[in-house]
Amino acid sequence: MPNLRAAIIPVTPFQQNCTLLWSEETKKGVVIDPGGDLDHIRQAIAQNGVTVERILLTHGHIDHAAGAADLKEELGVPVEGPHEADRFLLDRLPETGLMYGIEGARAVTPDRWLNEGDTVQVGEVALEVLHCPGHSPGSVVFVSPSQRFAIVGDVLFQGSVGRVDLPGGDGKTLMRSIKDKLLPLGDDIAFICGHGPMSMLGEERRTNPFLVGEAFV
Repeated sequence: MPNLRAAIIPVTPFQQNCTLLWSEETKKGVVIDPGGDLDHIRQAIAQNGVTVERILLTHGHIDHAAGAADLKEELGVPVEGPHEADRFLLDRLPETGLMYGIEGARAVTPDRWLNEGDTVQVGEVALEVLHCPGHSPGSVVFVSPSQRFAIVGDVLFQGSVGRVDLPGGDGKTLMRSIKDKLLPLGDDIAFICGHGPMSMLGEERRTNPFLVGEAFV
């Protein structure tokens, strides 16, 4: 079975977990959510000897997508994701960057919008796409059932869930995405989230205060 490896690269003042994900056998991989600080991302690519084949976006927020256009041009690779419902966020990246003091943010139009049931390639490994709106309308999650591993963006965190007070956010929709899409994947699924440490779905199901008790039905 192909072996996936991951390097987490915190970027932007929001310390967003940009992830370099690759196949150890072929050294072919992807950059997920290049929100900025491209020099750090370049360094990780070089240190691990990865040939980047595509850029993946979990959603359109500034800290996840602001560097995508520049990295796409530099590497000559396509951008895939998120779901097209986040088009308005990607179109507004320059204006949003000014609001948050992130200079040089550029709008980006993905080469491929992603939908529920699509797959994306990391070397020879296919990741399944889940559309998980709520944090943003077009948020997607990337899952490898064979590797028991997922990249969840800002849908779920260790001990918390994604904020829903930004444009297009909706709390009920977010909780439905977590309940109906993520938790059924299995307690043994490890995940990298958009901020903070990794966790396991089972650990969050048992201990995350947003996912336990009568409120989560």
